Parts: sequence; structure tokens; C-alpha cells
Amino acid sequence: MKDVMGVIYTGENDARLRELTTVRAIAALPVAGRYRVIDFLVSSMVNGGIRNVGVIMQKNYHSLMDHLGSGKEWDLHGKNDGLYMLPPFLTRENVGVYSGLLEALRSNTNYLSRSKQEYVVISGSSTIFNARMRDFAAFHMDSGADITLMYTRDPSMQREEEGTYLEVAEDGRVTDVEKDPSKPSHDATFMEVIILRRELLRSLVDKAVAHGQHDLVRDLLMPMVQTGQLRVNAWEHTGPVWRIDSVQSFFRFNMDVLNTGIRNALFVDDLPVFTKVRDEMPARYCEQAVCVNSLVADGCIIEGTVENSVLFRGVRVAPDAHVKNCIIMQDGQVHSGAYIENCIMDKQSVIKRNARLIGPDAYPIVIAKNVVI
Repeated sequence: MKDVMGVIYTGENDARLRELTTVRAIAALPVAGRYRVIDFLVSSMVNGGIRNVGVIMQKNYHSLMDHLGSGKEWDLHGKNDGLYMLPPFLTRENVGVYSGLLEALRSNTNYLSRSKQEYVVISGSSTIFNARMRDFAAFHMDSGADITLMYTRDPSMQREEEGTYLEVAEDGRVTDVEKDPSKPSHDATFMEVIILRRELLRSLVDKAVAHGQHDLVRDLLMPMVQTGQLRVNAWEHTGPVWRIDSVQSFFRFNMDVLNTGIRNALFVDDLPVFTKVRDEMPARYCEQAVCVNSLVADGCIIEGTVENSVLFRGVRVAPDAHVKNCIIMQDGQVHSGAYIENCIMDKQSVIKRNARLIGPDAYPIVIAKNVVI
């Protein structure tokens, strides 16, 4: 794996996540009590032996840079290789938003040129998984394919008029690719993770951008599969996977993690998920506190009732307050007598005394950062 590098592209459309992505990229979204979405991607690469990881950033990347820091939590702060932040180079024409992955890679061609690894794993940043990258890379090298895609057969990953779906032959070869169909006709969903030779990637990107092409799937993968110009294979990820592309999918992932079986399948013993360390006191449960089936991070003070909820670091639930089916991010407060259900509270938001907020199961209420209700 010393001949494999990683690139994470943080450039997805985040409009459907509303207030949650106003001040941050999808990759920087807090999840599961103490993690960010990008933690799972970087940890998968590090666990697979990758020691050179570049993160291509776009607008709203300050939160992401603050979280990743020097990369020491992922052991990516050594003298050789490490974690590289690749923010956009702003000009009058480039306002900090790339047209697609191909343009993003072309803008960072210097990073690709000076890297020494033979292969490169490229990942999007809106999918949560914990994959065995070593097996993925070995499959690609042994198969003799030019490009290998990672896919899942999890039906929850399928969307109407959204996503990329593959037809995979028995020998692992991709025989058809469809993008954004009204109804997917294939059950293999592309997870936005590919591996190929670094020099091949540079050549493909240069030619594509020179012809005004920006979309990896539509402009590169689909013509390759249709013409057979290059051999495209696919490798199946059999573990749990989630696509974070809406408020509902974000809420569902956090609720899914409350299930012990799902949590154990995601957080595997030999595939640890690393994150930024924030030293806090352990969570404190007062005498009258009631806490049922919830994830409670360090630094929390629970004096009221919490059930089926995810509480991030530093959250306080006052006496006689009731929190049910909620996600409360860092330093949120629920004052005494308040009742909230099916809500997502962003950082430092406050629910005042005796307030009552109940959202529908299918469409939780989102309370933006620093808002007081």
C-alpha cells in the first residue's frame, strides 16, 4: 500500500441539507456524537496503509480545515507524505466552486505530479462507510483492470433521479453505467470511490478538461464502458453504507447508529475510526436524569430525560426537560420544562424554558447554529 495515495473531493451539491451546510461542507458535518463525515473516509484510507491523502476543498472549508488540522489524529503528520489541504485557488473566473471532479483534479495537478505513489484512490465525501481499502486495492492490482469502482448492493443507497448505478458481470467487469435514472435498473450503486494508476488519471483528466468535460461518470466512465476503450471493473463493499444527501438521510444515519448491531458493523475492531481529540470531563448524569437508548458524548450534563437521541460534546439537558428522537450538536442547551422531539439542533443552539417543538418523523425540524428558541 506504500504505492497508493488517496484524494478526497469535497464538492457535492449540499442544497438539500439546508441550514446544516450553510457554514460547512458535507464532509465536515458532525455525526454519531463525536465524529465528522470525513473521519470515516480518512480512517478507511489510513487503515488500508495509505500515507499520502489530499483533501480537495471548495467554499465553506474553514470548519473542515479546523477539524483536520495537521492530521496527527490519523497519524498523517510525518516528514514524508501526510495530509494535504487543497483549497481552491481563487481568481475572477474561479469563485471557489469547481464544475466537477475532473476540473478539481486539473486544478490540483501539481499535487498529483509531485506525489510518488503509482496508484491513487479517489473518493467523494457524502458517503459514510468503513471499507477495507487494502482488499480494494489488491483486487484492482490483481485483476489487471485500468479502473476499479467500489459499489454496494444496499437498497437504501438508491435514489430516484439521482446517483450512479452499475451492471457488473460475474468476472467483475462493468458492462453498463446509468446516471440519475428515474428508476434505477441495476442494484449495484456506485459509492463514488475509484482506484487507477496516477499517470493514467493525469492523462485522462488533461484530455477531458481540454474538451470542456467535467463530470467523471458522464464524461469518462460511461464512454469507456460503452466503447471498451479501457477495462473498468467493480469491487463490492459488503459493510453498511449511507449517503448523506438530505436532512432525512442525515437524521436516519444518526438514528441507525443507536442500533447496537449496526454500530458494531460500522465500528469494526480492526478498522478504528479516528477523529479530532477534544479533552472533556466524562458525561455527568444527575440523580433525576433518565437516559434510554442514546449516544451521549463526553462533557454532557444530563439532568432531565433523554431517549433515542444523539448528544454531542458539551450538551446540557436541564431538569424536567425532555429530549426524544433528537440530534443535539456540540454545546447545545435544552432548558428546564422544554420538550423537543424529532429535532436537529446545530452547534450552540438553545431551547428556552418550557418551549415545545415536535417535528414529524419523516421531516425533522432543523435549528440552525447559534439560534435561540
